[in-house]
Amino acid sequence: MDNASIKKLEADLWESADLLRAGSKLTSNQYCMPVLGLLFLRYAYSRYKMVEEEILKDRPVRNGRKMPVEASDFTAKSALFLPEMAQFDYLVNLPENVASLGLLNVSGQTMGSLGEVVNNAMELVEQQSDQLTGVLPKSYTDFSDELLGELLRIFNNNALDEVGGDVIGRIYEYFLNKFAKNIASDDGVFFTPKSLVKMIVNILEPKSGVLLDPACGSGGMFVQTGDFVNETGLQANKSMTFYGQEKVEYNAQLCLMNMAVHGLTGVIKSGDEANSFYHDAHHLEGKCNYVMANPPFNVDKVKTETAANAGRLPFGMPKENKNKEIGNANYLWISYFYAYLNETGRAGFVMASSATDSQGSDKDIREKLIKTGHVDVMISVGNNFFYTKSLPCSLWFFDKGKAENLKDKVLFIDARNYYTVVDRTLNEWTEWQLKNLNAIVWLYRGEMDKYTALLQEYRKILGQVISFEEVLQLLKNELKDLQKKAKLEVEQADRKDKKRIQAKYDEMIAAKNDEIIVAKEAVWLYEKFGEGEYKDILGLCKVASLTEIEEKGWSLTPGAYVGVAPVEDDGVDFEDRMLEIHRELLSLQAESNNLMDTISKNMKEMGL
Repeated sequence: MDNASIKKLEADLWESADLLRAGSKLTSNQYCMPVLGLLFLRYAYSRYKMVEEEILKDRPVRNGRKMPVEASDFTAKSALFLPEMAQFDYLVNLPENVASLGLLNVSGQTMGSLGEVVNNAMELVEQQSDQLTGVLPKSYTDFSDELLGELLRIFNNNALDEVGGDVIGRIYEYFLNKFAKNIASDDGVFFTPKSLVKMIVNILEPKSGVLLDPACGSGGMFVQTGDFVNETGLQANKSMTFYGQEKVEYNAQLCLMNMAVHGLTGVIKSGDEANSFYHDAHHLEGKCNYVMANPPFNVDKVKTETAANAGRLPFGMPKENKNKEIGNANYLWISYFYAYLNETGRAGFVMASSATDSQGSDKDIREKLIKTGHVDVMISVGNNFFYTKSLPCSLWFFDKGKAENLKDKVLFIDARNYYTVVDRTLNEWTEWQLKNLNAIVWLYRGEMDKYTALLQEYRKILGQVISFEEVLQLLKNELKDLQKKAKLEVEQADRKDKKRIQAKYDEMIAAKNDEIIVAKEAVWLYEKFGEGEYKDILGLCKVASLTEIEEKGWSLTPGAYVGVAPVEDDGVDFEDRMLEIHRELLSLQAESNNLMDTISKNMKEMGL
């Protein structure tokens, strides 16, 4: 199944499930965990059938029949064994009148609804895994049997058997992402946008050892690390040990389910003992190869004495207020991330932009931190990278094993103007933009081979025999020709053929636009660094010495070092942009009209 088909499957499944949610009058918050639980069960069943097939291939035969599979066979292959009543096809094929079957749950009680049967399935799955004990949702009796049956049918899509576990994991993440946008009452701290997670993982390059996320939310750092390690040919569960702390138990459940869907195991602690301000829950100070996190920003009212007793403060405690509390905990987090690292450890984390230049005791801690020589890379990120807040942020990177020639240097990257617009309220880095930013880090570290491999990747995709600029212009011309041809053919076609022809050209135009995106990113990178030589680029990147940083008052704000780039032609086609603006205005106008109609209707109902 290709990428476009997977995207369509994601969207179709979400649309179907969300329509049911809207019809049920349940909030996204009430609906989120049960729906993700069903997706988890669907994944577990898909993996169960795949592993069962492997086991049966070499199964001994007695009296002409293969020996039945057992739970221990699945344990040996790192898969969950599913008793019959926890298997997805069993649940889907139950008759409407479940009560008439007289089914018994794990406690020996008769079950009278589909919700009770699904709750029981979750109990049965938990019995197979210590990691999942008490984690899976069991609130399915809140759903009508009709609604629950329809959800089961939606996730019984045959395409999910074809795509395999990795893609079901991706669909799980897609749903998690969509819920994060919809749960407006939640501040979104449990979900870190994937492009920020990928940037952190790509720069840290985890290979083996202990990884801690002391504010792990839904486990995005673990999942992305697992993908990164697996792509190098290693097995994440064998080479990495995952530890997490998450104060909110609901989020910790999401994390454990997310990890299980991606075939990962880890130790996640939740509740009061997992409050990182007051507990090193896993006793990992000085023991971690990697630390990754997106902690809550600007937390106040942290009790000074309790936090001091919990330790992990190599640079001292931030100043307390008259209530003996820390008024802003950003530098507590920063201190923890450093303290957890072993002698060669690396850390990458998201932090409020204000922390790069905050004053008072924060500045004193920052100066001590910088003088260690272990601050590696600082990246400024623009607005709208989060689903529920629009503030900019920064990515910080520490490396205790920095090369000697880089000890007194820090790479600053200002990426506030480098992103892709997803919609009016959300920006992200595409895969190619992530690679380009990563390439700057490679050149700073002297890793020329990785930069060269990226150029080769661009050339392979673009089929380049000419310069990237020429390829880009050629593709733009081809796109215009395609658009003209499409318009002409659709106009000349019979009415019954218009839709088919338009759809055919829409697909071709989308593919050409994808090529143009790749070519634009190739041009962006090559114009700056050619065949591979790091240099400071005005407005983008700068390698600063500790002396320069001291002269700037120990600031770690990239903009203070990289300067401002000259204004350039953005390369946007004026006609195309005007069409986009026109379409957006029409959309806004339609929204406005619908809102006015709703207001008028409500006022009439109120007799006004």
